[in-house]
Amino acid sequence: MSTNTSFLKELGIEGTNSGAYNGRWLVCSGAALESLNPATGEVIARVTQAGPKEYEACVAAAHEAFLRWRLVPAPKRGDIVRRMGEAIRAKKDPLGRLISLEMGKILQEGWGEVQEAIDMAEFAVGQSRMLYGLSMHSERPGHSMREQWHPLGVVGVITAFNFPMAVWAWNSMLAYICGDACVWKPSAHVPLCAIALTNVIRPVLEAEGFGALASLVIGPIEHAATPMLDDARLPLVSFTGSSAVGRSVASRVAGRFGRTILELGGNNALVVMDDADLDLALPAIVFGSVGTAGQRCTTTRRVLVHEKVADEVERRLLKAYSGVRIGDPIDPTTLCGPLITRAAVEAMQSALSQARAAGGTVLCGGEVLQLPGRLAGGNFVRPAIVRAENHWPVVQHETFAPILYVIRVRDLEHAIELQNAVPQGLSSALFTLNVRSAERFLSAAGSDCGIANVNIGTSGAEIGGAFGGEKETGGGREAGSDAWKAYMRRQTNTVNYSNALPLAQGIVFG
Repeated sequence: MSTNTSFLKELGIEGTNSGAYNGRWLVCSGAALESLNPATGEVIARVTQAGPKEYEACVAAAHEAFLRWRLVPAPKRGDIVRRMGEAIRAKKDPLGRLISLEMGKILQEGWGEVQEAIDMAEFAVGQSRMLYGLSMHSERPGHSMREQWHPLGVVGVITAFNFPMAVWAWNSMLAYICGDACVWKPSAHVPLCAIALTNVIRPVLEAEGFGALASLVIGPIEHAATPMLDDARLPLVSFTGSSAVGRSVASRVAGRFGRTILELGGNNALVVMDDADLDLALPAIVFGSVGTAGQRCTTTRRVLVHEKVADEVERRLLKAYSGVRIGDPIDPTTLCGPLITRAAVEAMQSALSQARAAGGTVLCGGEVLQLPGRLAGGNFVRPAIVRAENHWPVVQHETFAPILYVIRVRDLEHAIELQNAVPQGLSSALFTLNVRSAERFLSAAGSDCGIANVNIGTSGAEIGGAFGGEKETGGGREAGSDAWKAYMRRQTNTVNYSNALPLAQGIVFG
């Protein structure tokens, strides 16, 4: 395994790092947090975590920056975001390597995630000139009506380990062009990714006097996440994580009449009909189920395969899985890196035991692997394929690991029924050459997910579309389309340009 980590210094990562930034790096009062390489178990670096004092300093500075930033014209805000994107592009290689090192996804996926952040900045630049409102006809003579959008405030962004940079970009790039500030609380598993990305963009913001727009708080839940949920200075909290935690986040923020964007669990199904192009379907299934070691919210968890082609699909999947190389995520030949923690490995083993107990057949994989050399301490598993039934409790639950449940269906209606018969509703896909089947799947009576695809997999959403799901997935939307509206407040204006004062609905008063 390569031991070259010289890129860390290029990103400003030291042996011990501050866990709080509010326009400058703060001296933190909290305990040390170790960042561990999931491929080796070795300590990469340490972070001194923020305490209550640092949290307050970050939110206060972000709020002050917002009061000034909202007065900057939106196209000017977009130009600054453009420069932030350029700064990220200039560091694409080391940032991608850091993602692989700290999170464990393969290097191609690490670079791809950084590219996603760059693309999101570019999208936001264009959106900065398209924060469109509406004009409406008034029922009263000599009156005009319009709708406009204003900056919202300080946005709390709480991200998960699996996309340690992209999800921040989905939220922050839009928030910035909308006139908002951000306070970012990243996952404790990937603090260095957050520090590095902050180091890359902060010179752009600091040069404009707006460093605090990208405030960062790395700390324990009680000193970082929980205060964000209760802080009235944060009118919007974007949370990415499990459905169980998201339920608590939603109720807590709603209790103070705050808003939330929730990106929670997925239990995504890919339907393979008997007329599907299997040469297309198989790579989509393998990437969707094995990519990021099954640790995407859009990971393909269930394959609903028509009984006429089920044996052939299983045969092809087993052959494909046998060729998946597991190992060092920095190695360009690796297709599947480690799970994030030993607890994730144990959760996978528990799920497989539950599947066996329910009557499932493990067709391949599931073993915990101990690789040679420095990789011996890594959290490696062999991706598993399990013949299962959709109604089993373990199948209804999202296990964040590379387990693919293969479930046989009779026809399209049966497939749609099973696709929708889980608590989650994030991503779905159908492989068919029949236009009627495709349109049925995409209709109001088809997939109930926020994302529904035809002849492309469940994973790998483009930033141009709004990303998010329904049911226990949370219902929020990030990234493209009109997701920007979540980061602004709507205002309706009525202007009387006459010399009379007629009332709405024809009311006569006095």
